[in-house]
Amino acid sequence: MPVYKSKTRNSWYCSFYYTDWTGRKRRKKKEGFASRKEAKKYEAEFLMQHEGRCDMTFETLANLYLDDCRSRCKPTSLYEKDYLIRSKILPYFRHMAVNEIKVSTVRFWQNELLSHRGRTGKPYSDTYLKSIHVQLSAILNYGMRYYGLSSNPAALCGSIGHKKASVMNFWTVNEFRQFLRFLGPEPVPRLMFQLLFWTGIRSGELLALAADNFDLDRKLLHITRNYSRFQGEDLLLAPKTAKSVRAVALPEFLCCEIRKYLHGLSAPACRGERLFPVSKYYLSKKLKEGCAKAGVKEIRVHDLRHSHASLLIELGCSPLLIAERLGHEKIETTLQTYSHLYPDKQSDLALQLECIYHSTI
Repeated sequence: MPVYKSKTRNSWYCSFYYTDWTGRKRRKKKEGFASRKEAKKYEAEFLMQHEGRCDMTFETLANLYLDDCRSRCKPTSLYEKDYLIRSKILPYFRHMAVNEIKVSTVRFWQNELLSHRGRTGKPYSDTYLKSIHVQLSAILNYGMRYYGLSSNPAALCGSIGHKKASVMNFWTVNEFRQFLRFLGPEPVPRLMFQLLFWTGIRSGELLALAADNFDLDRKLLHITRNYSRFQGEDLLLAPKTAKSVRAVALPEFLCCEIRKYLHGLSAPACRGERLFPVSKYYLSKKLKEGCAKAGVKEIRVHDLRHSHASLLIELGCSPLLIAERLGHEKIETTLQTYSHLYPDKQSDLALQLECIYHSTI
C-alpha cells in the first residue's frame, strides 16, 4: 500500500483502487496527511470498510454505524446516539480492533460506568445506563450483520440498568383538579395540561397540534405529527412509531374546553399552524410552579401520561384499548410499563368468579 509525499503541499497522500458496493472498481485519493503513518492508516481502514472486514478499529465501525443511521433516524435521535457513543463508549473502545473486543472487556467497561459519580456524587440513572449499553450493543450488532463479526460481546455480557424508571409517579383525578385550581387563568397552559391528563398524549404530540387535528363534531383528536426543538429550530416530525398515528376519543367536557380556546384566539388558527407555540421547557416550568402553589407532589410532564394510563386501568379498560389510545407500537409495551398497577384487579376477579360459582349451584 504505497503512499506519496506532495512536494508542493509538504504533506502526504494516498492513492489506491478499491471495489465499491456495486462491484465497480474505483480509484480513491486522499490528501493532507501530516505523516506517512497517518496516510497508510487511512488507506488500511478504508479498504477494511469496503471489504467487509471486522478487524477495523471500533471507532471506524462506530462511524459507519452513525453514517448508516443518518438517513434512517430523526435528527434528534441521531444527535442522542452520537453524543452517547462519542462521550461514553469511544473513550474506552476507540482504538480496539472490533474482533478483539471480548466479553470481559465489556464487563470492565460496565463496571466503570456503574462506579461513576458525577459532581454531586450521584451515579448514572438506571435508564441512562441502559441507553448507553443499548448503543454499544447496536454498533456490535451492526458489525455482525454487515462486517462478519462472529458474535456480540455486549449481548453475551448482559445489559446494565433498566429500560423504565424504578419509580413511576402519577396523579389521581383529585390531585389533578387541585393542581388545575392553582394553575391560574391563562388559557394556554390550562388546556395543554387538560389534554395531557385526559388523553394521555405525549408532550411532543401536544405541541405539534393544529386546529385541524380536532374533529369536535365526532369528538376525536387526530395525532399525526410530533414536535421537537433541535439546534434552535422547531421541527414537526413523524410520530414516534407507526401506531402513534391514531385517533383519540374526547369526552364532551374537553371538547367544550377546546371550543372555548379556539373561539378565544385573537386570529383564526391557520391550517397546520401550531396551537400551542411554546416549548417543552415552558411546560415543565408551568408544571413545577403549579405543583408548588397547589401543594401536590411534584411530577414530570411525562407522568401525566402515566396518570392517564392509571386512570384507564382503574376504569377497567383492557390493555389492548390502553395501548391503542396511548399509541404504543406493541401491547407488550403497555403490559411491561403498567403491569404493577394491575395486582388489585386479581382479587376483584377472584370475587367475581366466586359469585359466578355460587349463582350456578
